[in-house]
Amino acid sequence: MKPRRPLFVSFEGGEGAGKTTQIRLLAERLRALGFAVTETREPGGGALGLPIRGLLLDAKTRGLDPMAELLLIEAQRAQHVRDVIRPALAAGHVVLTDRYVDSTAAYQGGGRRLDARLVRSLNRLATDGVMPDLTLLLDVPVERGLERARARTARTAGEKEGRFEAEALAFHRRVRREFHRLARTEPRRFRVVRADRTIDAVAAEVAAIVEPRVTREARRSTPRRRP
Repeated sequence: MKPRRPLFVSFEGGEGAGKTTQIRLLAERLRALGFAVTETREPGGGALGLPIRGLLLDAKTRGLDPMAELLLIEAQRAQHVRDVIRPALAAGHVVLTDRYVDSTAAYQGGGRRLDARLVRSLNRLATDGVMPDLTLLLDVPVERGLERARARTARTAGEKEGRFEAEALAFHRRVRREFHRLARTEPRRFRVVRADRTIDAVAAEVAAIVEPRVTREARRSTPRRRP
């Protein structure tokens, strides 16, 4: 089943918000309903995604200039849009991405305090106009999110992907504030979901937001039978 217009959904939030888990659960639910779904992430999607992800998230990466960090993110995004997102949308898939342009605004703009106008300009350049139809901000208090994220890192990747988790609390608070500012600025695109609840409770709210929209588009695409 294909929506009349492909749906592009981004999941955003700070460390430990549970984006990856919620994307997986939503994808399973949508596939069970008959929809084609592409799951992807940033950094990590496209031909440049994995090597750049390794560099950006590795706790052993030292001395990376904030501007160099921003440019690496935008470079992988341009490739990600070309290699993954645009083809999936063209094929009529529902695309679910773990992070996109709003993470750059929050982390590099808010957290690193880079010029917001520059970040917006580079986002526009890298995406070539491909923007989410819907953005779910999974919101969790900073301390709780970091506790979750550090436990996950210790359990899975060791210190390999702990670079952002190691930032000071002040950094993560700026990131969260910027996410909330973005949500207030674009209320039609954003939905804020409290992520400091059980996985099932969050998943139920996510599904209640996304499913009706996907289903509505699919119904519009179905030709009406003549009486």
